[in-house]
Amino acid sequence: MVDIVPLDCTLGARITGIALGDMSDGEWREVEDAFHEYGALVFPAQHLTDEEHIAFGERFGGIEILRDGAKAVRVSNRKDDGTLMKPEEKRYQTLRGNEGWHTDSSYMPLAAKASALAAEITPSKGGETELADMRDAYDTLDEDTKERIAGLSAYHSLYASQAKAGFEFKTGEGYGYHTRGAPLRPLVKTHPVTGRKSLFIGRHAFRIPGMADGDAQALLDELLDHACRAPRVYSHSWEPGDLMIWDNRCILHRAMPYDYSEPRVLRHVRVAGDPASELAETGRDERADGFEPVAANR
Repeated sequence: MVDIVPLDCTLGARITGIALGDMSDGEWREVEDAFHEYGALVFPAQHLTDEEHIAFGERFGGIEILRDGAKAVRVSNRKDDGTLMKPEEKRYQTLRGNEGWHTDSSYMPLAAKASALAAEITPSKGGETELADMRDAYDTLDEDTKERIAGLSAYHSLYASQAKAGFEFKTGEGYGYHTRGAPLRPLVKTHPVTGRKSLFIGRHAFRIPGMADGDAQALLDELLDHACRAPRVYSHSWEPGDLMIWDNRCILHRAMPYDYSEPRVLRHVRVAGDPASELAETGRDERADGFEPVAANR
């Protein structure tokens, strides 16, 4: 029997009594309904294979290919040869950048619908994944702020977010660093299924048309500070075999720091967004400091 227990915050539920690798149609409908209601789902001790993990993601939609043509990739400080990454390596720097609040692929033409992480190897301390509820974040804004941001949009760029974290990247140095232009996405997003409004912000948002850059960053920082506070935040301490999936259209996430001399291996499957609601046109291939203005669907 599927047991769904809400987490002790405004988002998420823990689901037990189900084997994700062998779901019935009825169990899948319960999972899908819970995903839309809670925004994030935690499944302890699933121990899925790569193939089962991918098949679970494909129930939500098409899979975004992240690296080397693979549908499932390891998000890890451990390289394929078993050695640990060094601070000067680009993938290490991307991991450290992901310690800032963000939503996946908002810097790409097609933003992500969902992200499903499964734990394989966990460090002795730290390395949690935290989630923040952008639905409640919007709902709890004062009316003046809601009115102020109603018509505003921000550009999203991985170049800009990594630069803010102290890391410089060039075109072609990794996934997300070859996008054509910078997508422009509204600060307030209406969920295409539930109709709920949420803030669509995070570390990749960096510039607002019509505002001085300093004023835009101050507003984005103010919104993020408001959004990522209790009771809107859940921190998941990983155990090997856990799987967690969240809705990138209304949930922010971040990785927490840990001792990078220890391995941390999570397997990631990312569900691509629906082009009707998540696709943005882009300009010519340029860095974030020289992009062409583009527009995204709301």
